[in-house]
Amino acid sequence: MYQYTPSSLPNTRIDAADILRGFAIGGIVIIHFLEHMNFYKFPELTELDRTIWDIVFFWLANKMYAIFSLLFGLSFFIQHDNQAQKGKDFRLRFAWRMVLLMLWGIFDLVFYNGDILTVYAACGWLLIPFIRSSNKVLTIIAFILILQPVELVYLILGLINPDMQPLNLGSGALFRALLPYQMEGSFFEMAWAGIKYGFPINFLWAIENGRFTQTLFLFFLGILMGRHRFFYDEGNNRTLWKKIIIYSVIAFAILYPLQEYVPGMIDNVCVSRSLKILLKVWMNLSMMMFYVAGITWLFHCTKSGHKLIAIAPYGKMSLTNYMTQSIFGGMLFYGWGFGLYQYCGHTYSLLMGIVFVGLQYVFCRWWLKHNKRGPFEELWRRGTDLLRLQHRRSG
Repeated sequence: MYQYTPSSLPNTRIDAADILRGFAIGGIVIIHFLEHMNFYKFPELTELDRTIWDIVFFWLANKMYAIFSLLFGLSFFIQHDNQAQKGKDFRLRFAWRMVLLMLWGIFDLVFYNGDILTVYAACGWLLIPFIRSSNKVLTIIAFILILQPVELVYLILGLINPDMQPLNLGSGALFRALLPYQMEGSFFEMAWAGIKYGFPINFLWAIENGRFTQTLFLFFLGILMGRHRFFYDEGNNRTLWKKIIIYSVIAFAILYPLQEYVPGMIDNVCVSRSLKILLKVWMNLSMMMFYVAGITWLFHCTKSGHKLIAIAPYGKMSLTNYMTQSIFGGMLFYGWGFGLYQYCGHTYSLLMGIVFVGLQYVFCRWWLKHNKRGPFEELWRRGTDLLRLQHRRSG
């Protein structure tokens, strides 16, 4: 039977991970501003607006969340392994951290109905039984998840039964129920609707569109990459990142035309949609790995790469940046706030998102000069420590 053994080497702070986290959260904020915080109401759009939408979504959409998810798994490994090296079991504390993350997510839903933290918390709980499994077991689970089993099942069912309909858990109907509150609801009405409708929407939509299994896959991949110390500049990691860059480009070159054209050639609705989701997830993952490998390689292997460390403060406060974009974004675009959804097309929304990321960055640099962690990160840490203090008192 496999016996878990912690690493023999220390898990020091990974600058490359902070840089990647900053890159990812900045992209997430920009996409959310472009979407008007999951509120797809816009004024009359220009050709420039449509071009900007296509460009930003091609380069950023689904790739930034994928990077964020990968790093979530990496962080779990580091936290668990550091405690294991001290002879401590981190699993109970991590479960409690996920309880707190779920609460953060519910708080986030008050301002932004597209919250991802609740989904992360649920996926995080699913990780706990496997954190001490062998690399072989983790690899098998990750392989099954990357195959997108939900889409594969529906693709097969669609081939067997031509009348089979695509997976529909009702997220669309719930989303439509939210729209009146986003447009005209007061803050308290929108807050209640965000929790009532937004909470199930995020889970149902994630399952319908392959995001749930993709997130779980990336969590497991992050753990495996942490175990193999991929993000440290040691061993043959530089060569590894070069290979990943090449392989991800090849994968994208194959997957992009497939997902762009093949599903549209199939009349069977269930097969077409399932295949579209499957190929798009794989294509986005290939782009995500290109970003991860490219940025990590640039940081470790080029003379100018260490300038990227300037992004790290923004990544170190990723939870704070995520929460504040929800609060201010909801205030800017929803009806209870300034209602800018009526006036801002994609061009102005993009500019607003870039400016907001810039302001967040300035705040992060200033805050971390005087504090070790961001405000929301510090609250999360103190909440986590409550469990340890309670355990000591009961002991």
